[in-house]
Amino acid sequence: MPLVSSTPLLESARAGGYGIGAFNVHTLEMLQAVVEAAEETRSPLILQSTTGTVKHLGPDYIAAAASVAADRSGIPIALHLDHCTDFNMIVRCIRAGYTSVMIDASMLPFDENVKRTQKVVEIAQAAGGVNVEAELGKVGGVEDDIVVAEHDALMADPEECARFVDLTGVPTLAPAIGTAHGMYKGEPNIDFDRIRRIAEQVSVPLVLHGGSGIPEEQVKRCVSLGMAKMNIATEIRIVFSDMIKQVFAEHPDENDPRKYMIPAKQAVKEAAIAKMTMLGCTGKAFDWK
Repeated sequence: MPLVSSTPLLESARAGGYGIGAFNVHTLEMLQAVVEAAEETRSPLILQSTTGTVKHLGPDYIAAAASVAADRSGIPIALHLDHCTDFNMIVRCIRAGYTSVMIDASMLPFDENVKRTQKVVEIAQAAGGVNVEAELGKVGGVEDDIVVAEHDALMADPEECARFVDLTGVPTLAPAIGTAHGMYKGEPNIDFDRIRRIAEQVSVPLVLHGGSGIPEEQVKRCVSLGMAKMNIATEIRIVFSDMIKQVFAEHPDENDPRKYMIPAKQAVKEAAIAKMTMLGCTGKAFDWK
């Protein structure tokens, strides 16, 4: 099947009380690994690329690879542009075939965030129902060129979240609730009561950013409270890189990329299966129809 919008996938996930893994991939092997994981577990899947990866590979290359994966796998796959502040890049990605985009104007005042999000929602609807994700509050850590110091990571206000969704019509919202990008130095400080209060006032699916390294019981609690999508980036990147390092440590003269990419791909696949199982989306590939 062709790539699909993540909107119906995430709406079904929230209604069904499970989450969907959104995996940031940087190579063809990483993309193939998470797709194979989704095939094997019959899970809906969101492939993601950062703006840095789009600049590195090109949106048309990424969209073409994702489209082939969707056609071959037969499972619902969405392709998402993660954390983008550049309107022109969002337009380029939609034209290339992305079915979901994130406009990140969370660093700006509320009214300006609303204005920029409204603009993206408008073009996404004109493009045939491309999903739009926006952020309210600031998620700490580093995501490509976006850096938020821990002390500057501001929590999302539940009432403001409701007003933001009403004003913009955005179909998915990523509220800052205490998570951070990258791997955690200690125990994540997630504000579960804040998630509950936001979910009570906001009917659209909520997105959990900074999903790498959150303990399983905390992830499950977030999902039960309304988080329908969890972003996973750093964790699978580390798994991928560590396996390549291991191959070279054992075979320092290896020069055949297949010899280190195949085990790295398998490591990512296993990690992705674990995340899909944790989120409860296995066997849910066609719940949205």
